[in-house]
Amino acid sequence: MNTKKTLLISIGIILLSVLVTSIVFFTEPTAKREGATKKTAMLVETIKVNKQAYRPVIVATGNIQASKDITLSPQVSGPITSISEDFSPGAYVRKGQMLVQINPADYRNTLKLRQSDLELAKADLRVEMGRQDVAKKDYELVGQDLSPENKALVLREPQLQSARATVASAEASVQQAELNLRRTTIRAPFDAHIIDRNTNVGSQVNTATTLGRLVGMEEYWVVANIPVAKIPYLSFAENSGHDGTKVTITSETNWPGGLTREGTLYRLVGALDNQTRLARVIVRVKDPLARSEINQDKPQMIIGSFVEVNMEAKELKEVVRMDRAFLRKNDDVWVMKDGKLQIRDVTLVFEDSKYAYISNGLEDDDLVITSNLATVVEGSDLRTEGNSEQTQP
Repeated sequence: MNTKKTLLISIGIILLSVLVTSIVFFTEPTAKREGATKKTAMLVETIKVNKQAYRPVIVATGNIQASKDITLSPQVSGPITSISEDFSPGAYVRKGQMLVQINPADYRNTLKLRQSDLELAKADLRVEMGRQDVAKKDYELVGQDLSPENKALVLREPQLQSARATVASAEASVQQAELNLRRTTIRAPFDAHIIDRNTNVGSQVNTATTLGRLVGMEEYWVVANIPVAKIPYLSFAENSGHDGTKVTITSETNWPGGLTREGTLYRLVGALDNQTRLARVIVRVKDPLARSEINQDKPQMIIGSFVEVNMEAKELKEVVRMDRAFLRKNDDVWVMKDGKLQIRDVTLVFEDSKYAYISNGLEDDDLVITSNLATVVEGSDLRTEGNSEQTQP
């Protein structure tokens, strides 16, 4: 076989191979990828709610004050001769107990002088009454008719009135001298806790002198600030005729171990706080220093301390209570109904520090969604995992 023939056969084989390859390439079936999609309901957690009656708790902060707080000053002047051992900071005194004794010598002497003046005035009155009897007999002997003015002069009525006035003045002077003498002994005006003492034996005092500071230990006040909108939900003892709303007082800083004190809501102060623009209320606490046997295990209250007060509000009837976190934007609530998402408009009647109270928009046995959803569309499919349903607190 010559070269030319061999070359033609080789070219033919090459062309045939190209042709066969082209046919196979262009007639090969194309593999198609088909995406499988499955519509899945969103997994949520829910709680079942029901309408009931609740007493919300209003939480506020306040500071402790004494209901009776006085600065003790003398009403007479003089040197101090003695001071009671109980008249010292931190001590307790009873009503009428002697605290300070001012030297009474000058006041005793003054009382004796005033008593002498009274005796002289009474003697002068008796003399004048005798003179009036004589004048009356003389007038009857004369038998002459006189005008009322002249008759009064003849009978010495002005002199008698003057003598009686002198006696009355002398009696008042004696009473004042007795009062000043009693005032040299300064006594506790009520059962008190001594906060300060500013004097000692030998000090010269007068009516401008401050002897010390006393506070009543029968009760203290806690003055707390609350929003004005919460006032209608509280009951004050002053207006209701009973003890008022029950209040629990706590102080994590000063009273460790969960210790609390109980009080009652007493009075609404008729002015807003200048800085916070909140209403001020007074909580009354009996036996604040835990002196009675029933309060021996309770913490003592310290004036000026800041505390937290938890006030029971008036009862709300036929409302749903749920955690405030489940209240969505614009006061909406997400509800699962027949496996679908419903966005409910609700009527919020009250909120405390933990819960929201709803009167309309939710019904008994509604399932409120507690989960946070990335996509919120009315009618979206929902599902729960097993029995994830909880009940409202």
